[in-house]
Amino acid sequence: MEEILSWFFLKSVPGIGNHLFKRLIDHFGSPELILAASDSDLAAVDGISTTLVRRIKNHRLPEWIQQDIRLVKQKNIRIVTMNDPDYPELLLHIPDPPPFLYLQGQLDHTKKTIAMVGSRMASSYGISVARRLSAELAAYGLTVVSGLARGIDTAAHEGALEGGGPTVAVLGSGLERIYPSQNYHLSRKIIRDGAVISEFPLLTEPEPHHFPIRNRIISGISIGTIVIEAAKKSGSLITARLAAEQNREVFAVPGSIKSYKSTGTHTLIKQGAKLVENVQDILEEFSNVIDINLNSNAMRVLSEKESISLTPEENEVYKCLDHYPVHIDELGRKTAMMAGKLASILLGLELKGVVEQLPGKFFTKVDEATN
Repeated sequence: MEEILSWFFLKSVPGIGNHLFKRLIDHFGSPELILAASDSDLAAVDGISTTLVRRIKNHRLPEWIQQDIRLVKQKNIRIVTMNDPDYPELLLHIPDPPPFLYLQGQLDHTKKTIAMVGSRMASSYGISVARRLSAELAAYGLTVVSGLARGIDTAAHEGALEGGGPTVAVLGSGLERIYPSQNYHLSRKIIRDGAVISEFPLLTEPEPHHFPIRNRIISGISIGTIVIEAAKKSGSLITARLAAEQNREVFAVPGSIKSYKSTGTHTLIKQGAKLVENVQDILEEFSNVIDINLNSNAMRVLSEKESISLTPEENEVYKCLDHYPVHIDELGRKTAMMAGKLASILLGLELKGVVEQLPGKFFTKVDEATN
């Protein structure tokens, strides 16, 4: 832990941000060598002024760092530094990687990672697509990365777990401040085979300005970023922009032209993001870069949809539904069925997991179903 202390110490020096920290590590190799360097050697590094040299030499360890390290030991949380072999290799190639990460779980599965982000207030269509794509990506051996937020992020993590693969959650808060709190149990499932990580001290609250900062890690740890349902101004578009700046692939799932939740994804497509209709649209972009193989859960995941069987009447009702909500009265007009019979069929479709009832007697498809 003494070695870790030097990383915390250097990071706490006023004026040394992530860019400069990486430049110093690239030049000297370790915080210990940086702290032992002469004034002239430090000043030879681009961006290190004489004022900053004095700050480094005169700096004192803040008390909060000692408290944080004590809590790290108590909670059995790992600190993974840039020099650690478990530090995600892709993350080292962005301009401002975090010098170290707080980690619960394991990061030995981040060579084939893909990010999935989108609206916190996602529609059932968005949730369904996110879960399905994540499960299929996991079935093909990719690790899905997201931010543990409500909506698309939650669906991405859950889908990856259903697909039998690990998933990585990147927090905009400390590991002892899981946000949102209702995803605490999901975070415990994630760390069994995957990881929950953060660059923020353990007790850091989920302040709004933390989330744009953490987005560079979500994109930076990944070979590509998939955006599902994003308004014109959203954090998901920030992540997509960062992915493009980091020379990573950007994908977008189209939605309804009537939905404001898809205006951002449609803008990305206009700007050159690859339109995604199915998992193959994603996989084909990486076939020459990484090995993609089906894992043991692949056939179950990929054939699950085909295993759903609908009766003729169920199929008639199902064809009148969309991934956007349809009111039961509208379904009654389209099918010309009596209210009682229609309600019974809809209940059957719900039990089969292909239809979801929303407040106000609205119904929507959960996923495509076939006989």
